[in-house]
Amino acid sequence: MERKSFGNMQCPVARTLERVGEWWSILILRDALQGLTRFDQFQKSLDIAPNMLTRRLHTLVDAGLLERRQYSDRPPRFEYVLTDLGRDFRTIIIALNAWGNKHFAPEGPSVMLVDSSTGRQVDLALVDRNSGREINGSDFSIVAGPQADEALRTRLDSLARHREAANEEQAAPAPVKRSRATKAAAEAGASKPSAPAATKRSRRA
Repeated sequence: MERKSFGNMQCPVARTLERVGEWWSILILRDALQGLTRFDQFQKSLDIAPNMLTRRLHTLVDAGLLERRQYSDRPPRFEYVLTDLGRDFRTIIIALNAWGNKHFAPEGPSVMLVDSSTGRQVDLALVDRNSGREINGSDFSIVAGPQADEALRTRLDSLARHREAANEEQAAPAPVKRSRATKAAAEAGASKPSAPAATKRSRRA
């Protein structure tokens, strides 16, 4: 079955995945951000099959993240240089690196982002440039933008209601947070005599 295209979806996450949602593409951009530009450099760094590398490079060029430039006439050879769009992907690579170090490196980080002048490891945080506040899950919300269509607004409204319900349940006292199944089980248990009581009645008989 042919893969569904995300390119025409309104969600910016889906549109980004349409361009870079394949792992080789992200790794090529990672290496390009470290200065690699030539086919043989990418192939050696990634240990990727030549035909796969060719396809991924062409996809990134078509998406506007890389520009193909000829650097040799005889023989004709080309390099792949980051565009402004591609360079802007650096923030995503940095965030992926920090997330991977936090969750998938129990032995400790093998790749770190550091301050070039001091060598000190960066403690990465996502910050609102307007207010300087760190963005977290509770103080900020995803909402429909001015160009959102009705379907997207409906989906975001539904997600907002789920989020509000989850927050209310999280903030509720412990007895209120019990599930219906737990309540039903408790009520069913209360309607039956306890084992010790039943034993006492049988002895009296």
